[in-house]
Amino acid sequence: MTTNQYRESNLFVEILKHTPAWVFALFFALFALGYRQSKPRRLSPAGLFALPVAMLGYSLYGTWSSFGIGLGSLLPWGGGILGAALLGRLLTPPPASPATEDGKIAVAGSWLPLALMMAIFFSRYALAVVLARHGPLGAGSLAAGLASLWFGLLSGAFLARALNAWRGSGLPPSCTDRKDCSYNDS
Repeated sequence: MTTNQYRESNLFVEILKHTPAWVFALFFALFALGYRQSKPRRLSPAGLFALPVAMLGYSLYGTWSSFGIGLGSLLPWGGGILGAALLGRLLTPPPASPATEDGKIAVAGSWLPLALMMAIFFSRYALAVVLARHGPLGAGSLAAGLASLWFGLLSGAFLARALNAWRGSGLPPSCTDRKDCSYNDS
C-alpha cells in the first residue's frame, strides 16, 4: 500500500469513527423502508403521500441545516421539486391501478424509492463531511444552489411517483378518505 492510499483509507476510517450512531440507524431505517417499497401494496390516499412528505421534510432539513434558510438555497430546492414532479408526470406511467371499493390504491412495487432514499442519504452524508472538513458554504454560493437543486430533484421524484399513482387510481382530487370519495355503494 502506498503512502497516499494509506492516508486515504485512514481518512475514511476517521470519517466513519466521527459519524454519530444515529446516522447509521437512519441509514438502516431508510434501507428497510426503501426495501418495503419494492413490494406491491395497497395504500389509503393519505398513506400514498406519507413517504413523499417525509422525504421532502428530510430534504428540506438537509438544505436548511447545510446552508440556512435563504433564497439562494430554497429557490433551487423548490425548483428541483417542481422539475421532478413535472418530469415524472410527463415521462412515467402511473404505478397504480384504479382504486378499490374501500378507497385503497394498489401501488406496484419498485426499487426506485430505495435508490432515491440512498441517493438522498449518501448525498447528505457526503455534504456533511465536506462541510465538516472545509467549513460552511454560503447559502448563495453555486455549490449551495447545486446541492439544494439536487436534494429537491431527488425528493421531488417521490412526489412525482405519488402524484402519478393518484392519477392512475382514478380518485377525485378531493378524496382523502372513504367518506370523501364518490363511490356508488348501491
